[in-house]
Amino acid sequence: MKKILIVGVIIVVAAVFGWNKLKGVVNTQTATQLFVEGPKKDLIENLPQGGQLNIPLNVPSGFKLGLFADLGSGLPRVLEFDPKGTLFASIPAQGKVVALPDENTDGVADRTVDVLTGLNRPHGIAFAAGKIFIGESDKVVKYDYDPGSFGVSNRQVLFPLPSGGRHFTRTIKVHEDKLYTSVGSSCDTCVEDDSQRSTVLVSGIDGSGIRVFAKGLRNTVFFVFDKEGRIWGNDMGRDFLGDTLPPDELNIIEDGKDYGWPFCYGERVRDSQFMGGTNPDYCNQTTPPAFKYPAHIAPLGLSFIDSSLFGKDDQGDILSSFHGSWNSSTPVGYKIVKLNVEGGKVTGVEDFITGFIKGGEVLGRPVDVVFAENGTLFISDDKAGAIYILTK
Repeated sequence: MKKILIVGVIIVVAAVFGWNKLKGVVNTQTATQLFVEGPKKDLIENLPQGGQLNIPLNVPSGFKLGLFADLGSGLPRVLEFDPKGTLFASIPAQGKVVALPDENTDGVADRTVDVLTGLNRPHGIAFAAGKIFIGESDKVVKYDYDPGSFGVSNRQVLFPLPSGGRHFTRTIKVHEDKLYTSVGSSCDTCVEDDSQRSTVLVSGIDGSGIRVFAKGLRNTVFFVFDKEGRIWGNDMGRDFLGDTLPPDELNIIEDGKDYGWPFCYGERVRDSQFMGGTNPDYCNQTTPPAFKYPAHIAPLGLSFIDSSLFGKDDQGDILSSFHGSWNSSTPVGYKIVKLNVEGGKVTGVEDFITGFIKGGEVLGRPVDVVFAENGTLFISDDKAGAIYILTK
């Protein structure tokens, strides 16, 4: 993508449309916020109207946050770029994958193109070798892809997957001619009947030789590769152990490793409330997380910073989105944080974008965070039906 020339939002003011810049402010909120149930509003509808404005989302000083696409009732999840740099988004609730071209490079999507429809809750998107790969709830499918017309053809199912269950999203990545697929658990805590559940799978790019790469991962919805080829994945811990347990996790996912679910959490802690009398020493052989998040923040998209938007000291750090809790008496999450990484280890965490929750209103829920080739950051929000764009 070319340099973004204009970053803005579309706001209705007495039936007149105008471009308005967004001002960022430094946020000092903590992860825990008071919460009083109130009427839920769409984040976009809740934007203040007028000239210079601060929307509820707060960004650090020096950054600008704008609205790249308002998808209305479409709730975007995974974001990915095609070979020509056009942004794609999956919309599981509508069974489709869309392209969002910005041909005049003004920082606003020109239109929404339905590339694939009628799918079974599509989530993951990947491009490789002239193909587009889609992770549906019950299978991974590939098509021939024409980036000039956004056309797809020659549908081929690569392999089936266990369908549905509590965690139905299937995320895919292609790395060094291998296809990686995450499959969440069917339940909160249980011993799965299907060995492909609560895993990351690996196969050939043609779907051949599929096998379990790593297990014991309750719901690793999003994962990325670092420059050394290691997989870093955000994993959601079980529910119903109170507000502070268990921690959600950031794992470095390695071939053949067991990350503990459903018997263990955190630093190899045995879950005494799940089959407590069995496998008392199970956790000794499992792999602990690389970093422990607070409980119930529901970590989703993550991306390594490699962008001129950020300073030298931030390069190689991680942006991670917290989708937000549903079963905590005090809601946590609802923001994007920056994880400081030194020597392959997380050394600290700080808020980056906040304001998705405001008093008693959940205004938005961040999902994926991806950098374009030119360093611009895109963020999906499956509560507000929006995709944001972050520039300087």
